[in-house]
Amino acid sequence: MSKNTKKPAAAAPAYKGKIYDFCSKKKMILIIAVCVIIALIAGIAVRGVNLAIEFEGGTMLTYSYEGDLDTNAVQSEVSKKVTTPVTVRRGESLDSSGYQITVSFTTEDGFNADAQHELTEALQTAFPDNNLVLFDSNDVSPSSGREFLLKCLVAVVFAAILIIFYIAVRFAKIGGWSAGVCSVFALCHDILVAFAASVIFGFEFNSNIVAVVLTILGYSINNTIVIYDRIRENETLMPKASLNELINAGCSQSLTRSIRTSITTIGTMLVVTIVVLVSGYDSLLSFSVPLVFGLLSGTYSSLFVAPVTWSWWKGGKKAEKKKEEK
Repeated sequence: MSKNTKKPAAAAPAYKGKIYDFCSKKKMILIIAVCVIIALIAGIAVRGVNLAIEFEGGTMLTYSYEGDLDTNAVQSEVSKKVTTPVTVRRGESLDSSGYQITVSFTTEDGFNADAQHELTEALQTAFPDNNLVLFDSNDVSPSSGREFLLKCLVAVVFAAILIIFYIAVRFAKIGGWSAGVCSVFALCHDILVAFAASVIFGFEFNSNIVAVVLTILGYSINNTIVIYDRIRENETLMPKASLNELINAGCSQSLTRSIRTSITTIGTMLVVTIVVLVSGYDSLLSFSVPLVFGLLSGTYSSLFVAPVTWSWWKGGKKAEKKKEEK
């Protein structure tokens, strides 16, 4: 008489797909990081950093106008009257069916009434057919700009601390604190790439760059957490595997997903960039272009910078322990 014995559930099989050696790319990661820093420094040296009035203080003048108006021509005309970079944005008036342009530039002592009157007369003379009329003027003090910049930096630092704490708790089994620090290092790499793109393309550092940084933080850390999840799962499925083997397997498993997600997201931002270029709303380029570069960097850093740096960190710790034991 046979007995019905219940067999224990079989363990899930280890990853059988093709595994790429991500952990051997330490030199490549270091070279790319150095190139990003050099590009940023070179961009600052050649083009400088153009801080918007939100950060540095300055003047905003809004004019209503009729007909077609070339914003580049307006920018050129205003540049004759001020010594700092000028930004001109086009918009539609909410009070009427007309159009508006906003002229902004940084100033240390403000732009007094006489200077505003002189600039308005110059614009009316240069564009007599557009019926330019000064609609509104605002001065932003440098102290307010510095306060805004400080708040932005505090927000980014606070987000980084929360990320480290979250990863430390969620991935405590595989060394959460070191994984969290390495993920923030990867985020810093992505932010540097976005900054370098902004400087090299000559974009103004305004509130758009804050939105870019926060978007990159969310996108890149999500990819990194997915990879850490794979590493944690593989530790159970591959109990005899080394840390490098677990990282290589986790990154290889996530490679296809990361590429597909990146193509969708970056493709969308490229479409936005093309639409902005065609429609003439150049002010949005300071958001879309750095974001494209930041998203590309986020895909790369999630697969290479964060996990491989973490592997290097853990390997260094093990080497120190062995030395102490000897």
